[in-house]
Amino acid sequence: MVKSIGVIGAGSWGTSLANLLAKKGYQVTLWAYEADLVERMSQTHVNDLYLQGITLSENMVFTNRIEDAANKQCVLFVPPSQAMRQVLTSCVQFMCSETLIISASKGIENDTLSPMSEIFQQILPKELQQRTAYLSGPTFAKEVALEKPSAVVAAAEDESIAVEAQELFNTEYFRVYTNDDVIGVELGGAIKNVIALAAGVCDGLGYGYNTRAALITRGLAEMKRLGIAMGAKQETFAGLAGMGDLVLTCTGDLSRNRTVGIELGKGRKLQEILGEMTMIAEGVKTTLSTYQLAAKLQVEVPIVEQMHAILYQDKDPRQAVIELMQRELKSEYV
Repeated sequence: MVKSIGVIGAGSWGTSLANLLAKKGYQVTLWAYEADLVERMSQTHVNDLYLQGITLSENMVFTNRIEDAANKQCVLFVPPSQAMRQVLTSCVQFMCSETLIISASKGIENDTLSPMSEIFQQILPKELQQRTAYLSGPTFAKEVALEKPSAVVAAAEDESIAVEAQELFNTEYFRVYTNDDVIGVELGGAIKNVIALAAGVCDGLGYGYNTRAALITRGLAEMKRLGIAMGAKQETFAGLAGMGDLVLTCTGDLSRNRTVGIELGKGRKLQEILGEMTMIAEGVKTTLSTYQLAAKLQVEVPIVEQMHAILYQDKDPRQAVIELMQRELKSEYV
């Protein structure tokens, strides 16, 4: 039975999940990259950089030494997706063959075009690959920290590992379902951030609810097409890690990706927007990976393509919408 948990990554989501586990009675060690943040959290039990206003459980301790978190019975990885490979590589030597590993990061690595599960498969020894689960679903960190009812999915190829993760995280306000479609759950959680950027662009341009609904629905079609091409199950995209997370991130005011999109729609430049943000909008880099992955697999993703052009080719957002609306007419199911 798991008694000690290490959490790698003290962003808003990592901190919120660490706090949830600590409030259940587990002894949790939270690793943060920023040494000064570790010092402040140790003194105040508040993450004033990423999760302001939440007092953290007394069952939590904080460290800047990654080995202090990686040597626990369960290790939860929540770093930015583009840092996952480096962070995981640093931790492997401290984990034993019985460690339960859970990833809660959402993204697709640039250059390699690997979702997080492929990174884990490439770096972990075989016995640990089989003890890894992936947590995803429609959740804002602040709402989970405030114990507002939420639901997520724990995905693993081995059902017993998915159940172990389910039982670890489930509370009266945080309901966890299991799923065996790892790649579908991962792609849903990653690509929805790209569509959320586009939803924000439409909001920033002043378009209405009709536009947003159309964008979410056609964005889901793109997520599903790319997922199926990578071996995912179609029904996963109708679930929490697909439609659920997509709707939340495209409509919620706490969505960082939607916020970036709104500012782009208002005519601001990407670097100016990102320069004002403390937390990472994963969708910006995931857009590049998704665009390249779809091209590699020859999957049609017009919304992703236009979002890529806005972010990386300085395309006028209004022109991007015009081109999407003027595409060749076709059946909805094509």
